[in-house]
Amino acid sequence: MRHLFLLSVILCFSEMLFSQTVVGTIQSGGLTREYRLYKPTTYTGTTPVPLVINLHGYTSSNLEQEFYASFKAIADTANFLVVMPNGTLDDQGQRFWNTFGGAYPVDDVAFIDNLLDTLEATYNIDSQRIYSTGMSNGGFMSYALACDLNNRITAIASVCGSMIAPNLSACNPQRPVPVMEIHGNADDVVPYDGGTLLNFVPIPDLVDAWVGFNNCNPIPVVMPVPDMNTTDGCTAEHIVYSGGDQGSTVEHYKITGGGHTWPGAFFNIGVTNQDFNASYEIWRFFRQYRLDALSSAISPEITATAPWMVAPNPTQGDVVLQSENPKPVQSIQVYNVSGRLVQTIFPANSDLIRIQTAEWQAGMYFLVVNQESGASRLKVVKN
Repeated sequence: MRHLFLLSVILCFSEMLFSQTVVGTIQSGGLTREYRLYKPTTYTGTTPVPLVINLHGYTSSNLEQEFYASFKAIADTANFLVVMPNGTLDDQGQRFWNTFGGAYPVDDVAFIDNLLDTLEATYNIDSQRIYSTGMSNGGFMSYALACDLNNRITAIASVCGSMIAPNLSACNPQRPVPVMEIHGNADDVVPYDGGTLLNFVPIPDLVDAWVGFNNCNPIPVVMPVPDMNTTDGCTAEHIVYSGGDQGSTVEHYKITGGGHTWPGAFFNIGVTNQDFNASYEIWRFFRQYRLDALSSAISPEITATAPWMVAPNPTQGDVVLQSENPKPVQSIQVYNVSGRLVQTIFPANSDLIRIQTAEWQAGMYFLVVNQESGASRLKVVKN
């Protein structure tokens, strides 16, 4: 992550005079590790509150991250704690999270695990509502926590981050982990299309992988973000993959023309989208989820081979669905090829279902047949 302007540092130290931030250290892996913890004005310690881990990018620090990707106003309203840990120094003297491979001995997953132990012993934290977000290298680290510490981290959000290919191949989450990825397609540090010597995973492939981990509907709903600021040099769209196990989702904000920046940030260090505020959207995403709900018995999966016959297909008129599965059909959702829900059907019977397609435009459609025993996905072509 690029260094912030000198103005940001001056403002940071000015605000420190009035902040609710506690500075602390812990011992982890034989090292003294640093963190900053923001206590909202509404925190009393009498009831458990959520915790958001806010991780800085490469070359940055927890102080810069506290003010660049600020959650303070949101935390004051929603009453959650925010912890900003510091990474260690690499051979070039730059702070980083050890997620890029190589021979560095630092175990940052263990550090976060130890940090959570310390904070839960000191503050009244709701252990079912611990989340991680981060900028750039901090986004990479959030994915590492989703893979390797998902017994404690409920959901994650990455801004301008990704994973390296070996880490993605080795990732095997033991439960669905809701994921949000916010990324500009003009990012020249962590390219949207992947690559670089570090073998960054392309963002579309990364999103698809987590859609698969969570067993979400692979056909997303795509919504343009209103272009409220026409002078910021970029636009955004919100892509949502829903229907995952235990209600999990994967969300992606794709910023067309956006750089290696945090949307909605006060400090402009590149092409920064101002049509939405990443911090607000991340909390909106996090607050939906509890660890105990995501960790309970996995819901029925989408069947790999649908037990339904569809005829005629392709069709110019009505289409008939037939199955020997005796379970009642709760609903049928019809999506177009762009992933938009165009129709929801509640059939009166389950063994032979006729669907009228007169209102459909020509093209490909996906039908999700929801039954108590699971869901089946069918493809239908309208000529």
